[in-house]
Amino acid sequence: MLVFAATLLLTAAALPSPFLLGADAATGRGPTGLLPAENCTTMCGDVVVPYPFGTTVGCYLPGFNLTCDTSQEPPLLYLGNGTLLVVNISLEHSTVRVVGPDIDMVESISTDYAAIGTWGGQGWGLRDEGPYILSQEYNELVLSGCGLSVELLIPDPQVDQVINTCGAMCSPSSRDNECREQPKSPRCGKCSGLGCCQVPVAVGRVAYKARLIKTLHDPIVITNYSVFISEEGWFQPYNSSRSAIPVMLAWAIVSNVLSHVSDGSRDGNATCPKDLGSTACHSNYSTCRNTGRLYGNNGTPSYTCSCWDGYQGNPYLPHGCQDIDECKLPDKCYGSCTNTPGKYICECPLGTSGDPSIPNGCVKPYAWHTGIILGLGVGTGAALLFIILGTTFLKNKLKERRKKILIRGKYFKQNRGQLLQQLICHRTDIAERMIITLEELEKATNNFDKSCELGGGGHGIVYKGILSTQHVVAIKKSKIVIQREIDDFINEVAILSQMNHRNIVRLLGCCLETEVPLLVYEFISNGMLYNHLHVEAPISIHWKDRLRIVVETARALAYLHSFASMPVIHRDIKSPNILLNDNLIVKLSDFGASRYIPVDQTGVDTTVQGTFGYLDPMYYSTGHLTEKSDVYSFGVLLIELLTRKKPVSYRSIEGYSLVNHFGTLLSEGNLDLILDPQVSREGGGEVIDIALLAAICVKFVSAERPTMRQVEMALEVIYAAKEDMSSDMSNYEPEENYVQLNNVSVGGT
Repeated sequence: MLVFAATLLLTAAALPSPFLLGADAATGRGPTGLLPAENCTTMCGDVVVPYPFGTTVGCYLPGFNLTCDTSQEPPLLYLGNGTLLVVNISLEHSTVRVVGPDIDMVESISTDYAAIGTWGGQGWGLRDEGPYILSQEYNELVLSGCGLSVELLIPDPQVDQVINTCGAMCSPSSRDNECREQPKSPRCGKCSGLGCCQVPVAVGRVAYKARLIKTLHDPIVITNYSVFISEEGWFQPYNSSRSAIPVMLAWAIVSNVLSHVSDGSRDGNATCPKDLGSTACHSNYSTCRNTGRLYGNNGTPSYTCSCWDGYQGNPYLPHGCQDIDECKLPDKCYGSCTNTPGKYICECPLGTSGDPSIPNGCVKPYAWHTGIILGLGVGTGAALLFIILGTTFLKNKLKERRKKILIRGKYFKQNRGQLLQQLICHRTDIAERMIITLEELEKATNNFDKSCELGGGGHGIVYKGILSTQHVVAIKKSKIVIQREIDDFINEVAILSQMNHRNIVRLLGCCLETEVPLLVYEFISNGMLYNHLHVEAPISIHWKDRLRIVVETARALAYLHSFASMPVIHRDIKSPNILLNDNLIVKLSDFGASRYIPVDQTGVDTTVQGTFGYLDPMYYSTGHLTEKSDVYSFGVLLIELLTRKKPVSYRSIEGYSLVNHFGTLLSEGNLDLILDPQVSREGGGEVIDIALLAAICVKFVSAERPTMRQVEMALEVIYAAKEDMSSDMSNYEPEENYVQLNNVSVGGT
């Protein structure tokens, strides 16, 4: 324990402090619980402990008690059971910097994951009831190792929610040697997916789960890795100790003081109630801000206090916020400066004019300027008088209207409604039908009743609804409001609003009036190809139908790559994103991860997105996205339809993935060992043709893969030959029939 504490202390001493500490001596009194007792200790070693924090009874607000271990030299400040060492407290930013261990990963044999671990929780002093939560603004998830990927999840009693993932390939030895010699070089100072990866923690919580996935096919257990959450920018791949890791926690006063405010009108710098018994903001020059974070099972709101502009100090204490003398600050005023409470007056000296806020901004005016200035002053005064009178007249009329649209405007801005309008305003026929009101969708789904749910995925829940026009639709509602979800929402609207193809799901509209983005699609009655293919029964969807499905999917992708007004790469081709209608006609869906490709370019560099098992390994290792990335995913889909094996979870006895095992058996002439028995019975010579085409599509080097147009033409020839053969065998009937799955429909999840 002493060795670990000493390491924590050294790490804390080496950390830069980007925040200004604001702390006053505790001068409050009384047993109200909202003011500290007299003679409270405000230091623990080198750390300032400002109220509402404290280390002794009566010196802190509930939940803000810390432990000062005076047996150490210097004393150390701890949170919870001693797992987290406190090294900095910021009143201005409502944060606490702590240092602690990495995530203890436990290897798993019975699941699809190599290891599983947890971060945080009540034992660390992070309780659901508050006041602490991991800050989503200042932290990141880091994986150090190779041939691995990690998922960060929010624990949920029903289904854990994945909020971010990253993967790391093995780094070449030449790069390792270079970075060990120059660890601070720009190339070596951050994770680029070689040897390590780092992604933001998108959602703040008190506890997380981490799941480790092996991406290499080596059956040997991987042990040389670490997974941790750290303060953003702290981790240096070749120059960071892993024994004590800094993390930024956000904190707030958990209280029902502002719970009566439901319209958001007190958000921002609204003044708190004056009654000292109802709020922790005690300074006369302080305000409170509703954080929007809810704590505990009952969803108790929270707020923080801050000094007014022009004041600094501790807003949680009486007289804690003191006026800032701006005239003593550098670069504030280069003229005559007069300090006032909360403000300052900066003027040019008598006989000069200009801008006193810049060096040499005040100059002596020429005599002929006087008449011009006088005329401008009179004209400006008259204009101002007219504006003031007009504004007063209009103010009362606009006040009520402004109040009604305030909330809708807030969500409209959050969902980037203005940007969406710019995307659709170029075509008025799209604009007229795209915007659907929240009232219309609530009627269509009986206020999003659970009985209307069709299914859900990582991105959201899909509801079935009937619009006032009697059209049956699928409505997608995102689960978590984070920036990436909003970006994907806009991306999907922008792409699907311009698509017009028989085999691409049709977007009917969207709603911008809610906190959670809503997309409205045509209703696809037969659900996902994945559910039809991977049934428990020995008979799945017939081979002839599988062949037609891949032809139609290839047509849709060739259209996206070659015939759309601007080429689009789907980036997430997989069987769950291929929907089927009553006649098993393909409807390609889920364009949230798709990207436009400029006509004069062959690809773009972007953050890796997609689904493991279907993901192009060359795109994964380089981050360079091209049309050939979709070709690789389509090749995996062909293998899935030939074998009825799941690409995400399949592993051979030797530990090979589906693609590698399929390629090995094909080259050895043992394809029957992995083929779906139903395909062997129903298929003919075209099965080998499809297998060879799939092998070409999944070549590692993207330049060696065909284009989707070439793949489509090859499949059209194979399918036409199969059709001719079928017409000659019109009396043939299968011994067993495949029963379709009805009423399992989505518009893309």
